[in-house]
Amino acid sequence: MRADLISRARDGDGDAFRALTEPHRRELHVHCYRMLGSFQDAEDALQDTLLSAWRGLGTFEGRASIRTWLYRIATNRCLSALRSASRRPAKEWDIPGIEPPEPTRLGEVAWLEPYPDELLEDAINLPLGPEARYEQTESISLAFVTALQLLPPRQLAVLVLRDVLGFHARETADMLDTTVDSVKSALKRARAGLQQRRPDSAVAGSPAEDALVAKFVSAYEAADIAALVDLLTDDVFMSMPPLPLEYQGRDVVGRFCSDLFGTGRRFDLVPTRANRQPAFGIYLHAPTGVRHGTGLLVLTVAGDRICAMTRFENSVFPSFGLPRSLPGPRDLG
Repeated sequence: MRADLISRARDGDGDAFRALTEPHRRELHVHCYRMLGSFQDAEDALQDTLLSAWRGLGTFEGRASIRTWLYRIATNRCLSALRSASRRPAKEWDIPGIEPPEPTRLGEVAWLEPYPDELLEDAINLPLGPEARYEQTESISLAFVTALQLLPPRQLAVLVLRDVLGFHARETADMLDTTVDSVKSALKRARAGLQQRRPDSAVAGSPAEDALVAKFVSAYEAADIAALVDLLTDDVFMSMPPLPLEYQGRDVVGRFCSDLFGTGRRFDLVPTRANRQPAFGIYLHAPTGVRHGTGLLVLTVAGDRICAMTRFENSVFPSFGLPRSLPGPRDLG
C-alpha cells in the first residue's frame, strides 16, 4: 500500500502525498519546536519540510522509512533556521509606569514560545526508538526546550534525534550527512552541555498541583503578594522571553510582583495548559471594564510549590485559542 501511495504521489497525486505525510505531521511539528523553541518558527519549518518532501519525492529511494526521511528533511530545515542571521532578537522592557527591579541576570535565549497542550495529543505519546533517554513529557517542558536552545545547532540536532526520539547512531549520521564517530562525539558534548544548564526535573502533574494552582490564581487575582510569595520555592526562577530579564529567588520575584500590582493594576487569569504545564492568559482590568490580554503565564510545579514562572507576550494567544480581550461584567448582560 505504501509503495502504491509513493508511486501515485510521484505522479503528482496530492491526496496520496497527504496520506503518506499526514500521520507524521504533528510529531514533526513538535520536533521542529524542540529544535527552534518557537511555535511559529516550527510551523514555518514544517511547511518548508512538506514542500521539500513533495518536490523531492522522486529522490526517495526507500532505504529508510518515510518517517525517517521526513525527519531528515525537517532536521536540516531547522538547522538552516538556527544558523540564519534573521532569528528574532531580544526586546526591551516596554510596560509604561513600571520600572522593573535589577535582574538577577540577562537570559541567553533571545526567543522562546510555549506549545499548546491540546496540540500535543497524539504527537508525543508515540513509540520511541531504543536509544531514547528522556520521557516525552519531560522533553517538551519549557526548562528542557530552553536548555536545548543553548546548545550549538549540530549538537542540539544530535541530542534530539538520539536521546529524545531514539534514532540509532547510523540513522542520525545519515540524516545529518556525517559519520557515526562525529555523531557520538557531538552527542557526548551535547549531553555534558545540557546537564550543566538543565534544572532538576519538576514533579509535573502531582496530586497537589490543582490545589496549588487554585491558590496561585486566588493570590494573583487578589494582588496578595504575601500569599503569592508563600507558594514559591526559595530559588524560584522567573523569565519573560523575548525580554532578557531573569529573576531568581523569592525576594526578587516578590519585589517584581509587588511593583507590578503596586500601581493599582489588577488581573484576571484564564486557565489553559502549555508544554504539559499549568498556564494562564493574563487579562488586565481597564477603566472601561474591558479586560485586555497582556500575556501568557506558564508555571513549573515542584511538589507543593511553584519553582518557575515564565511569561510570554500576548502574540501567542491565537495558538491557545485565547481572545485578545474579555468583556466587562456590564457587557455580559
